[in-house]
Amino acid sequence: MSTTKLSNTDLCQLFREFIAAEYVISDAETMRPYECDGLAMYCEMPIAVLLPETVEQLQQVLQICHRYSIPVVARGAGTGLCAGAMPDAAGVVLSLAKFDQIIAIDPQSRIAVLQPGVRNLAISEAALEHGLYYAPDPSSQIACTIGGNVAENSGGVHCLKYGLTVHNVLSVEMLTVAGELLCLGSDGLDSCGFDLLALINGSEGLLGIITQIKVKLLPIPERAQVVMAAFDSIQQAGDSVGAIIAAGMIPAGLEMMDSHAISAAEDFAQAGYPRDATALLLCEVDGTHEEVQENIERVESIFQNLGATSVKTSQSEAERALLWKGRKSAFPAIGRISPDYYCMDGTIPRGQLAYVLNKMQEMSQHYGLRVANVFHAGDGNLHPLILFDANIPGEFAKVEEFGGKILELCVEVGGCITGEHGVGAEKMRQMPVQFSALELLQFAAIKTAFDPGGTLNPGKGIPTLRWCQEYRSIELQKVANHG
Repeated sequence: MSTTKLSNTDLCQLFREFIAAEYVISDAETMRPYECDGLAMYCEMPIAVLLPETVEQLQQVLQICHRYSIPVVARGAGTGLCAGAMPDAAGVVLSLAKFDQIIAIDPQSRIAVLQPGVRNLAISEAALEHGLYYAPDPSSQIACTIGGNVAENSGGVHCLKYGLTVHNVLSVEMLTVAGELLCLGSDGLDSCGFDLLALINGSEGLLGIITQIKVKLLPIPERAQVVMAAFDSIQQAGDSVGAIIAAGMIPAGLEMMDSHAISAAEDFAQAGYPRDATALLLCEVDGTHEEVQENIERVESIFQNLGATSVKTSQSEAERALLWKGRKSAFPAIGRISPDYYCMDGTIPRGQLAYVLNKMQEMSQHYGLRVANVFHAGDGNLHPLILFDANIPGEFAKVEEFGGKILELCVEVGGCITGEHGVGAEKMRQMPVQFSALELLQFAAIKTAFDPGGTLNPGKGIPTLRWCQEYRSIELQKVANHG
């Protein structure tokens, strides 16, 4: 590494030697769209935004930044919700938007080879002619990229049966902080050595820059139907979620929405949701015709026996798609009933659903802030939307505090501070709630092994090694004092 300090102008000039000038963006007006990701309350302006087109250009960028200790923040579509792609004021944003090619679809091996900028939905669209699709389907799948999905280990409404991104990725090619190319994973069912591929899934751009991804494709099921059930109480809906899993069924998707989310989604999508329901469940069953018919009847019976006020089953592909349209448009739909909202992301055991939702309602009253709940009930991944007005002084600070309490509640009942959005800058304060000082030290040591200078997406995901050591000392001192 060089001790020479480069001016911003000189640094950009270095990049323009191998990247077309129009793709080295350094004026404030053009950089403005890159100042944040989907969590717009967290924003920062970088030195420059770079849009390289080749792996060789990516390597040169990383080599220069490594030499001069310049922070690098990789960015896909910017749909993330944890400020994971927020720029560093002393660094550059490395956009992978131009890496948007589907390199190959192999129907025999059921594999897709992709550049990181390929949209999630585009994978299934390309595989459709072969009767295949890519299972993980975040609500933002029309825009989010597969590289970002790997970085955040994204899920979606069908992750209950088909897994998160980590369960559907076979291998990645990535560049180290110094620009060296690595390949992790293989086309086989297993690889020798440490499972570094699993480590990269959910690594939030902290360990390397992904340049190519191989994912598994699945056959499109013969049949899929959705059962929609309305309930008068959260408790009944929560009990129904547990009953379906206890009955030995693994639905393709099992989603819950509360009254705020139901009304907003229905206004937006007109999906036929019952507006008078306190809670709504969407349960999708897929498989062979015989399998689906049998399980649909079992699901309907469970819902009716546990007090559903109405049960409706989709009778066509168009009707199934419409029911899911309402769920997937719930986030933007909430924007119609509130000037702003803060989307949280935590995971809890399924058996704690009713307890946690009721506790959140108590918190909502305490903070004087409405909460709309729409989430992956089957795997306990909550997405509370805290409604607020950013124009009211001090309102967002109150929202952040409320959100932090929700995450602490998730940990309290045996859950986790994130399910698929990642930690980013948003949840750094909750990392010591989830993990001990010694565990944080191990995370920081892994980060240091990949990125000794700490220049890849600094300030995100994992507290620094120095912070962890100081926190560990404080913990040990507390133990000694209570001796």
